[in-house]
Amino acid sequence: MPSTNELSRDGFFGPITASLDWCEANYQFSYYIAELANTLSNLFTLYLAIRGAKKLRQESLPGRFLVGCIGFALIGAGSFAFHASLLYEAQLADELPMIYVASMSIWILYDYQLGFDLSSIQTKSQVAFLVLFDALFTWSYAVYRNPVYHQLVFAALVISCAIRIAYLLNWSPVRTRIPDSKKQVIAQMFTTGAVTFASGFLVWNLDIIFCGTLTNWKRNLGWPAAFLLEGHSWWHLLTGLGTYYMFIGIQCNTLCIKDDHRKFTMARRSWLPYVKRLDK
Repeated sequence: MPSTNELSRDGFFGPITASLDWCEANYQFSYYIAELANTLSNLFTLYLAIRGAKKLRQESLPGRFLVGCIGFALIGAGSFAFHASLLYEAQLADELPMIYVASMSIWILYDYQLGFDLSSIQTKSQVAFLVLFDALFTWSYAVYRNPVYHQLVFAALVISCAIRIAYLLNWSPVRTRIPDSKKQVIAQMFTTGAVTFASGFLVWNLDIIFCGTLTNWKRNLGWPAAFLLEGHSWWHLLTGLGTYYMFIGIQCNTLCIKDDHRKFTMARRSWLPYVKRLDK
């Protein structure tokens, strides 16, 4: 897929094989990195994932949350590789973990039995369905290589998570396990994350729609200031932060439902929230 940006050049990874190419000029600043800003902005996602995993280990929280953070890191690493190379294989390394993490989040929200043991028939069935769904999507996306298909499935999963959170907090039979004070915290965390994520989605679309105008603005503004106009990089920053906040909300919600809410509270280290265990 050749780039339509007049500032683009040829680079180390050769012709573009990915089904997507973004507004940022290719190999403009480095022979080895196709999209410099879009590549380096993924370091923020990796930072959030590593920080989240570190806090989970420190607070001795259930392993499923750590697996989620590992998936979050794989998204950042895959996106880094994708934007650095614009190769189709790297595109899959970015897009497939997005589906895996989103579908896993839905499983976490549907597993409301007390305790984190995976031995029950219900939990085993849910995990089997999760694996089957991910396998079927991977196969179907390999056959039908339309990025819009991926985007629609991912959007459906994210929206389903939001609906499930609202149900658990307001109408589900297990809502009484969560005190009102923690419901407010969970709602605040998830809403903050969802709004931040949606803002990234808006910027992502504006970057696509007004690419020609933005390219002219970048040329007139000059670099490095013009990096601030790379909309897809802002998508990485905003959706990364939004995902972090939503996952913190999911963690708190799940711990209150499946454990004892008195064992946990929400805390902050510098500017980022995390779930703190009180019974260590």
